[in-house]
Amino acid sequence: MNKPNFIFIMTDTQGSNVVGCYGNKNLSTPNIDKLVQNGIKFENAYTSCPVCTPARAAIFTGIYPSKTGAFTNNLSITNDIKTMGERFSDKGYKTAYTGKWHLDGHDYFGTGKCPNGWDPDYWYDGKNYLDDLSDEDIKLWRSGLSTIEDLKKNNIKKEFTWAHKISDKGIKFLNNEKNKPFLLVLSYDEPHHPSTCPPEFAEKFKEYRYDISSSGEDNFNNKPKQHLERAKCGDNFDKENKYTNNPLYFGANSFVDMEIGRIIDEVDNLSMENTYIIFTSDHGTMLGAHRMNEKGSVMYEEITHIPLFIREPEGGNTNKIITTPVNHVDILPTMLEYAGLKKVPILDGESLIPFINGIESNNKCSIIEFTRHTIAHDGHGGFQPTRCIVKNNFKLVINLLDTDELYNLKNDPTEMDNLINNKKYIYISSSD
Repeated sequence: MNKPNFIFIMTDTQGSNVVGCYGNKNLSTPNIDKLVQNGIKFENAYTSCPVCTPARAAIFTGIYPSKTGAFTNNLSITNDIKTMGERFSDKGYKTAYTGKWHLDGHDYFGTGKCPNGWDPDYWYDGKNYLDDLSDEDIKLWRSGLSTIEDLKKNNIKKEFTWAHKISDKGIKFLNNEKNKPFLLVLSYDEPHHPSTCPPEFAEKFKEYRYDISSSGEDNFNNKPKQHLERAKCGDNFDKENKYTNNPLYFGANSFVDMEIGRIIDEVDNLSMENTYIIFTSDHGTMLGAHRMNEKGSVMYEEITHIPLFIREPEGGNTNKIITTPVNHVDILPTMLEYAGLKKVPILDGESLIPFINGIESNNKCSIIEFTRHTIAHDGHGGFQPTRCIVKNNFKLVINLLDTDELYNLKNDPTEMDNLINNKKYIYISSSD
């Protein structure tokens, strides 16, 4: 049997709550949504850590970030751990990565140097993108495009964006390497800040109000003290807030979907048989829920619950929904099994193929980590390890130096009622 091909697509700061087929029909993500019509949707997929670098460490190693060395932003994976690229290139695959990396121990943009396991001809991290811009354009992209009017005034076109250049690299790879067994990763920065997109995408969401529901009234009674502190540091401390208006974020969310559509269309146009398409995101963003912005040391659904899809080759599963809780660390073991490659013992995750094939288990859970305590995003802070387990409609959060949390996600989807001191839940049976 020929080796299968893999196209791994990911976005940054795109929770399941801003993807149409997860329930928010007001947002435009038609290309991502098609992946469930033609594939498998994981209804309860979770990040390994709701911050960029640790989440990416888990995705590309299959190992939890506390064990990879990359437990917070701008730390590198230890040299003795192989990445997805190395595991597949070692087995004869042509492997290419284009887009945000954030795993080299440098800054957000990276070093511009291709790490082991990937083809340098297609490498295109943030440093490479910045190198293609003029000094004026760099300043503009990083701090001068904060409104729709800025986008219009500066005549921002799709060709200016990192997302479009990533897609161009990916399409070039597909055309050049289509006859080889390959792994192609496309890692989009969007809709992460600065959420750059052509103005017509943002314009569609100029009046859009993202409903933050009752969580905007959270008084944080019986919750960790740092939750209240995070709320005070954000822009949403006013308990009267019921919605968030952010046209650039939602516009970029729609724009990156269009760019993802370019890749999917190219795969279909090239009639690539035996090709798997996998899509996910590293984490979400609070968008004003619980009066917080950004992401960080909380475990609310807005930043931990992520989209995850697999489109199998023609003849595979279509329109299938898996409700078992799954995690970033499960992705690499799943890809290895699809490829007929052996899972190595160091990997923390497990293959999702048994669940895809219909096996149900009440014992499968998803574990989420956070190691460095911070109030505002992941700036300066201290050591406060947090561990979270999602299982059987419950979410248990252990905060080593603060109040623990327990939520019934079925009865309390907005996570307002902390049940940690409720005697009824001292023991949760597997049948709950």
